[in-house]
Amino acid sequence: MRIYDLIAKKRDGGTHTRAELETLINGYVSGQVPDYQMAAWMMAVYLRGMTDQETAVLTDIMAHSGEMVDLSPIQGIKVDKHSTGGVGDKTTLVIAPIAAACGVKIAKMSGRGLGHTGGTIDKMESVPGTRTALSQEEFFAQVNRIGISVIGQSENIAVADKKMYALRDVTATVSCIPLIASSIMSKKLASGSDAILLDVTTGTGAFMKTVEESIQLARLMVSIGAHHGRQVAAMITDMDTPLGHNIGNSLEVIESMEVLKGRGPADLTEVCLQLASYMLVLAGKGSPSACRAMAQQAIRDGSAFAKCREMFAAQGGDVRVLEDYSLFAQPAARYELLADAEGYIVENDAEKIGTASVLLGAGREKKGDPIDYAAGIILHKKRGDYVRRGESLATFCGQASRFAAAEACYRSGLRIGPDRPAELPLIYAIVTQDGVQRL
Repeated sequence: MRIYDLIAKKRDGGTHTRAELETLINGYVSGQVPDYQMAAWMMAVYLRGMTDQETAVLTDIMAHSGEMVDLSPIQGIKVDKHSTGGVGDKTTLVIAPIAAACGVKIAKMSGRGLGHTGGTIDKMESVPGTRTALSQEEFFAQVNRIGISVIGQSENIAVADKKMYALRDVTATVSCIPLIASSIMSKKLASGSDAILLDVTTGTGAFMKTVEESIQLARLMVSIGAHHGRQVAAMITDMDTPLGHNIGNSLEVIESMEVLKGRGPADLTEVCLQLASYMLVLAGKGSPSACRAMAQQAIRDGSAFAKCREMFAAQGGDVRVLEDYSLFAQPAARYELLADAEGYIVENDAEKIGTASVLLGAGREKKGDPIDYAAGIILHKKRGDYVRRGESLATFCGQASRFAAAEACYRSGLRIGPDRPAELPLIYAIVTQDGVQRL
């Protein structure tokens, strides 16, 4: 069959067969289908959409375009978690140790940061000596021994997604729900876990800007998981405001450790407890309320922090920094961003804050850029807080030469006014195979 005909079929609103999608995707991976034809097809999908069944088949083909990880050598139920991305989103470093401390096996493959969203692997590597590239044998042995390992994603997983995502990024087709869902779920299916919790962020710092779009994406991903025999649930969480106060790699590790020690920021702690409890629910540990109590106890008795420390130690990390934060690499300079007006912070665009942290050196503007692990932003005031003129809004950490550009970016998303804005919920909804529960 001709690729031209497949493009025309989707352009005209048709539904693809499995054979058609296999021809297209496998042909693209092999190099037989050129970028310009794949780009045309993806734009047709962007404009015309796909059925849920069609998206599930596409996801399966993408998952099988590379290595399918077999986690059966690891005993017990394996639960994975994926976030659609955000600013200050360091939840994996909290909830994975909590779940492991409660007896759930965490064999997780995570990514690096790109653009304004941070990556778990970059954060882990800010702990000196930490290895995030383990052999499969080392990975399995560590999970069987201590119950948890978080490593970088294999280059051989969901090969089609890597090629397709790079093309979507330059053809204005990133924000297409069927393509986002197939991208995320192809990697999750290929990674081999029995159950998957999805943290679907919504707001200015997320890919999905509205709650309804986020619910639509979550429902589709849960449906894909069910189609492939996996236990999947999704939480719709707020990303209009960064989680916690710290943005940047070592800064986020520090804040994560504070949550595990029972003294972290209230918003980050609450979201982590909700996510961790649902990981336990998916693992069959009990009702949501019983699982939340288990998660709280793991923080209270220190077992979650001990499990996190054990994971870093097993992967070569200098765990002294998890107790004494002064042992982390320190920033070259610090700069206080001061309020130029008095009133309530009405808007504080999370994406602008994330981009400012990238400009400071905490993230990558393009793949392969070096990262300054000590760079980032410490927020002293957030949306809804009252500030006085001259009061510090945030501390910038990094090279002094980068402060001006980061400040301009940060201020472009900041608005101070006389009236306090309405408080936004931390979690909007939970999506399961049974439907949507709005909170």
